[in-house]
Amino acid sequence: QVQLVESGGGLVQAGGSLRLSCAASGRTISINAMGWFRQAPGKEREFVATIRWSGGITYNGGESVRGRFTISRDNAKNTVYLHGKSLKPEDTAVYYCAASGGLVSGTNEYEYDYWGQGTQVTVSS
Repeated sequence: QVQLVESGGGLVQAGGSLRLSCAASGRTISINAMGWFRQAPGKEREFVATIRWSGGITYNGGESVRGRFTISRDNAKNTVYLHGKSLKPEDTAVYYCAASGGLVSGTNEYEYDYWGQGTQVTVSS
Protein backbone atom coordinates (compact mmCIF):
# COMPACT_ATOMS: atom_id res chain seq x y z
CA GLN A 1 0.00 0.00 0.00
CA VAL A 2 0.98 3.58 -0.63
CA GLN A 3 -0.18 6.49 1.49
CA LEU A 4 -0.45 9.98 0.06
CA VAL A 5 -0.75 13.11 2.16
CA GLU A 6 -1.46 16.47 0.57
CA SER A 7 -0.71 19.83 2.12
CA GLY A 8 -0.54 23.48 1.16
CA GLY A 9 -4.17 24.28 0.44
CA GLY A 10 -5.98 27.27 1.81
CA LEU A 11 -7.36 30.65 0.87
CA VAL A 12 -5.65 32.54 -1.94
CA GLN A 13 -6.53 35.84 -3.54
CA ALA A 14 -7.23 35.96 -7.25
CA GLY A 15 -4.01 36.53 -9.14
CA GLY A 16 -1.99 34.88 -6.41
CA SER A 17 -0.05 31.66 -6.33
CA LEU A 18 0.14 28.46 -4.33
CA ARG A 19 2.24 25.38 -3.88
CA LEU A 20 0.65 22.08 -3.00
CA SER A 21 2.71 19.17 -1.74
CA CYS A 22 2.00 15.47 -1.80
CA ALA A 23 4.18 13.15 0.23
CA ALA A 24 4.14 9.45 -0.56
CA SER A 25 4.98 6.76 1.97
CA GLY A 26 4.69 3.03 2.32
CA ARG A 27 5.41 0.77 -0.63
CA THR A 28 6.55 3.59 -2.89
CA ILE A 29 8.62 1.21 -4.98
CA SER A 30 5.34 0.08 -6.54
CA ILE A 31 4.56 3.46 -8.10
CA ASN A 32 6.17 5.21 -11.05
CA ALA A 33 4.00 8.27 -11.49
CA MET A 34 2.09 10.78 -9.44
CA GLY A 35 -0.41 13.33 -10.49
CA TRP A 36 -2.89 15.96 -9.44
CA PHE A 37 -6.60 16.18 -10.02
CA ARG A 38 -9.14 18.68 -8.77
CA GLN A 39 -12.85 18.70 -8.17
CA ALA A 40 -14.93 21.81 -7.89
CA PRO A 41 -18.36 21.75 -6.23
CA GLY A 42 -20.93 20.16 -8.49
CA LYS A 43 -18.36 19.23 -11.13
CA GLU A 44 -16.53 16.10 -12.16
CA ARG A 45 -12.97 15.46 -11.10
CA GLU A 46 -10.57 17.13 -13.53
CA PHE A 47 -7.03 16.11 -14.43
CA VAL A 48 -4.42 18.81 -13.81
CA ALA A 49 -0.96 17.30 -14.29
CA THR A 50 1.09 14.16 -13.84
CA ILE A 51 4.78 13.36 -13.60
CA ARG A 52 6.41 10.05 -14.36
CA TRP A 53 9.55 8.76 -12.73
CA SER A 54 10.96 8.47 -16.23
CA GLY A 55 10.77 12.26 -16.39
CA GLY A 56 7.75 12.63 -18.60
CA ILE A 57 5.18 15.26 -17.67
CA THR A 58 1.65 15.66 -18.94
CA TYR A 59 -0.53 18.68 -18.36
CA ASN A 60 -4.17 19.32 -18.92
CA GLY A 61 -4.04 21.30 -22.13
CA GLY A 62 -7.42 22.91 -21.65
CA GLU A 63 -8.00 26.59 -21.09
CA SER A 64 -8.81 26.01 -17.43
CA VAL A 65 -5.29 24.86 -16.59
CA ARG A 66 -2.90 25.50 -19.45
CA GLY A 67 0.17 27.53 -18.65
CA ARG A 68 -0.67 28.27 -15.04
CA PHE A 69 0.25 25.05 -13.22
CA THR A 70 3.61 23.33 -12.93
CA ILE A 71 4.27 19.89 -11.48
CA SER A 72 7.61 18.90 -10.02
CA ARG A 73 9.13 16.16 -7.91
CA ASP A 74 11.66 15.79 -5.11
CA ASN A 75 12.94 12.24 -5.49
CA ALA A 76 14.69 12.18 -2.12
CA LYS A 77 11.53 13.16 -0.28
CA ASN A 78 9.09 11.07 -2.34
CA THR A 79 7.16 14.28 -2.74
CA VAL A 80 5.43 15.83 -5.71
CA TYR A 81 4.51 19.49 -5.91
CA LEU A 82 1.92 21.46 -7.83
CA HIS A 83 2.66 25.12 -8.33
CA GLY A 84 -0.18 27.34 -9.45
CA LYS A 85 0.01 30.98 -10.52
CA SER A 86 -2.38 33.66 -11.71
CA LEU A 87 -5.09 31.84 -9.82
CA LYS A 88 -8.73 32.49 -10.60
CA PRO A 89 -11.88 31.93 -8.56
CA GLU A 90 -12.68 29.05 -10.90
CA ASP A 91 -9.56 27.28 -9.61
CA THR A 92 -11.42 26.81 -6.34
CA ALA A 93 -11.62 23.07 -5.77
CA VAL A 94 -10.45 20.18 -3.69
CA TYR A 95 -7.09 19.17 -5.10
CA TYR A 96 -6.24 15.47 -4.98
CA CYS A 97 -2.91 13.76 -5.31
CA ALA A 98 -2.82 10.34 -6.95
CA ALA A 99 -0.20 7.69 -7.62
CA SER A 100 0.04 4.98 -10.22
CA GLY A 101 2.11 1.90 -10.92
CA GLY A 102 1.55 2.16 -14.64
CA LEU A 103 0.02 4.97 -16.64
CA VAL A 104 -1.27 4.97 -20.17
CA SER A 105 -2.36 8.51 -20.93
CA GLY A 106 -2.07 9.66 -17.34
CA THR A 107 -5.11 11.87 -17.68
CA ASN A 108 -7.76 9.38 -16.59
CA GLU A 109 -8.42 8.99 -12.89
CA TYR A 110 -8.97 5.27 -13.35
CA GLU A 111 -5.29 4.84 -14.18
CA TYR A 112 -4.33 5.73 -10.63
CA ASP A 113 -4.13 3.20 -7.82
CA TYR A 114 -3.79 5.41 -4.76
CA TRP A 115 -5.38 8.69 -3.75
CA GLY A 116 -4.86 11.25 -1.04
CA GLN A 117 -7.64 12.77 1.01
CA GLY A 118 -7.53 16.04 -0.86
CA THR A 119 -6.73 19.59 0.13
CA GLN A 120 -9.11 22.51 -0.30
CA VAL A 121 -8.01 25.49 -2.33
CA THR A 122 -10.25 28.54 -2.33
CA VAL A 123 -9.48 31.49 -4.58
CA SER A 124 -11.25 34.69 -3.59
CA SER A 125 -12.11 37.41 -6.07
